[in-house]
Amino acid sequence: MSSRDGTEVERLQLERDGFAVVEGFLRDAECAELVAAGLELTRHLPDAPPTVFTTTEHQVLNQLYFMTSRYFMESNDKISYFYEKEALDDDGKLQVDPSISLNKVGHALHLLHPIFRCYTYSERVKALCRALRLVEPAVVQSMYIYKNPGIGAEVVPHQDISYLHTEPIPPIGFWIALEDATIENGCLWMARGSHKSGIHRRMIRSPEDRNKCIYDKPPPVYPDSSFTPLPVSKGTCVLIHGNVVHRSAANSSATSRHAYTFHVVERKDNNYSEDNWLQEGENAPFLNIYTTSEML
Repeated sequence: MSSRDGTEVERLQLERDGFAVVEGFLRDAECAELVAAGLELTRHLPDAPPTVFTTTEHQVLNQLYFMTSRYFMESNDKISYFYEKEALDDDGKLQVDPSISLNKVGHALHLLHPIFRCYTYSERVKALCRALRLVEPAVVQSMYIYKNPGIGAEVVPHQDISYLHTEPIPPIGFWIALEDATIENGCLWMARGSHKSGIHRRMIRSPEDRNKCIYDKPPPVYPDSSFTPLPVSKGTCVLIHGNVVHRSAANSSATSRHAYTFHVVERKDNNYSEDNWLQEGENAPFLNIYTTSEML
């Protein structure tokens, strides 16, 4: 079995380091198809007032800057659009070309968009899940991330399990570079081995208002020395253990860093928290990867 399909090596790397790098997961032409689909989304921006996605303000204030909006909280079964803060003026009007205005699109691309569904439920993904010894893996969310030149924002250190809490088996992120990810354009930085240090904090639905979320603790402080850059070439899939701390810097370069990412959870003998912001719904089922067709 080729590395593209998944081997025992990836599972061992994930257990040891908290992440694993699968080179050549997608071919150049496949990356180009997904990038074209991502750019096509920017040509059909919604008329509704733009919703900004940022991770910096709520870290400082210990409150949510973006996730308290109804638009975000109801995005589990939709293709929703989230803008870069720097793409908008003080009145919320676009001050850049629409093609470079978005931070990301999510969270149901894997369900509603034929191209993204095809890649999410591909035989390649199924083989990699088998290599990871997942019994009933299901996709819970998906995102197309743009990281546009000049305005692509920093993503602060975090654990994915803070937002998608499962126990005892943590979620796994599939992060696929559709363009070369470099230090200059905002590649991932990983805190190797940090997945063994427990869950540092959680974002949960507020007991007072289920349409809003709160953190149970202030943001941890992670020294810069904890992180190692992870530049990868396009077509590479990075598997991300739900407990590993990772981040990415702002894009200070003249090139974009497009990526497609989705999160997989084990459904067998594993609990998906009712306090997670994203919940399964009638129009957003958590479909088993092994039994779901690539085609609509």
